[in-house]
Parts: sequence; C-alpha cells; structure tokens
Amino acid sequence: MSCVYGPVPSRRLGQSLGIDPIPSKTCNYNCVYCQLGRTRWLASDRKDFYPPESILAEVEAALASHEPGRIDCITFVGQGEPLLCRSLGRLIRGVKVLSELPVAVITNGSLLWQPGVREELEAADVVMPSLDCADETTFRRINRPSPILRIAEIISGLAAFRQQYRGRLWVEAMLVRGVNDGELALLGLRDALAFVQPDQVHVNVPIRPPAEGWVEPPDEEGLMRALAILGEAATVVAPYEGTFDLSTDLPLGEAIVEVIRRHPMKESELLRTLGDCPPRVVETALADLEADGRARRVEFRGQFFWRYVGGANGGEPR
Repeated sequence: MSCVYGPVPSRRLGQSLGIDPIPSKTCNYNCVYCQLGRTRWLASDRKDFYPPESILAEVEAALASHEPGRIDCITFVGQGEPLLCRSLGRLIRGVKVLSELPVAVITNGSLLWQPGVREELEAADVVMPSLDCADETTFRRINRPSPILRIAEIISGLAAFRQQYRGRLWVEAMLVRGVNDGELALLGLRDALAFVQPDQVHVNVPIRPPAEGWVEPPDEEGLMRALAILGEAATVVAPYEGTFDLSTDLPLGEAIVEVIRRHPMKESELLRTLGDCPPRVVETALADLEADGRARRVEFRGQFFWRYVGGANGGEPR
C-alpha cells in the first residue's frame, strides 16, 4: 500500500498531497465522529510503521508526476494519528528538502505534552490539532482516548507548543449534538482556547458517515451558540469543492480504495471524479468492492457515500 495519495481537495488547504505514515485506524483516540470508523488499534507508543526512506521516495515520485500548480500543500494526515510516527520530524524536514510547498500536519494534538514531539513539529508550516472539549468526562465520551491520556495535560501541551511554534496554529473543534455543543462544554472549551491562543479556531461538524450511527451535527441553534461563546476567532469550516486525483497505474477498484480508505467520498464526488470512465466500468468496480467487503455505500443525512470497510474499522457503526 502506498503512503502517499492524492492530491485531494481540502476545505482549508486547497489541493493537498496526502502523506499517511500510520496503518489503517491506528490511533490513540477512538472518536465517535471519525469518518474512518472505529479505531482498531488503540496505540500509545510511537514507532516507525513504514521505512521513512520509502515514504520520502514516494513523495518525490508523486511531486514529479504532477505539473506545477496542481498541488497546493503537502499534508501529513491519513488513517491514524500522525504523531504516533516516531520519524515524523525527519519526514517533515525531508519533504521540505524535496519541495517548497507548505507542509501541514493534521493531528489530534494528544502528544504535544512531550517536548520532543513539539520540537519535531516546529518544521511544519501549519499545524492543525483538534480540541473538542476541555473536561475529562466529555473527553472520554467524544474522543474515547487511550487510558493514559488526560485532557488537562493535552491542553497544557498545546499551550506550550504555541509558545515555541512560529508557524500557523489552527485548532479544530468538532461539535456533536448533545455531547459537546451545550453551554457548559462550550464555556470550558472557550477558556481552554484562550489559554492556548491559536491563530484560528475552526468549528467543524460531521459531514461524512461517523464511526457511531447516533452521531449528529448540532442544530442551527447549537451552532450559533458555539460561535457566540467561542468568539470572533472561531469560524465554521465550509465544505470545499475540488477534484480528487485518481490517476494511477492501479486497477480502477484499487485506485478507488486508495482514496476512500483515507477519505470517504460522496457518491456524487466519486462519479464526477471518474467521469472519463464508462459508467458500466465504474458500476462494476464499485459492485466488486462491495461484494468482497472492502467498500460500502452508506447513507448519512440524506446523501450517499462510499466508505472503506475491509474489517479495518473494528466493526460497523451502530
């Protein structure tokens, strides 16, 4: 499996070439809203899951295969938590040798209490950690973290990173109806964000099928309450329209899997991306993926999505 994919459209970064240094659903969180499903390996220790040299070689090849202007950013993100990659700092520095494009890291921020991890991330141009709440009870309910993690320590780590980091720090808060969109939870989050002092706060809501079927985005009142409490620095992240790159030597079905295992796609997005393929060929490829259990067509809030299953999400949403 390749560790480099895309470019894919990002709502905040434009056309992003993704680097995925972590195996499928290996994370120290098991978030109820995760678009990739439930965590299969609730990991705590950092290690190299793939040879760093191989990842950098893939990045170099991917950059060479795309015309200038086709990629806006290179982003460490994927099927698990990037900070669990022990060589992440080395990879960031290596990518910056290969390209002048900005490098971003999308992370849950859970290991920033470790000075060595903070130092590794200093080389990135943009760091985008999540912070969904500020109290331990809500943290356990929404993020379902590794038992060794504590939200107070994570918030302190984010604040320490802010003090030393000279790049852009964008914190994302994912809101789930009835979990962290109430006044008390939002007031606590507001105070934590004031302590961290990020450059931007991105308020997000589930827009793709979540790990747990009961997850719903806040209603309009809940979203307005969040914006009012979190203040002027908070903005709602709007859906981004862009193009997915499925140009590859892989068979069509395998090319689809390489994207949806990291980024579930709306059926309309997928069909538009594959517009040059005969409809019957696309239908056959999707039917084959569904038949062998690697992909599934699911409905979420009136829209259909194709998501990777393949047994890697630790079970189907309930």
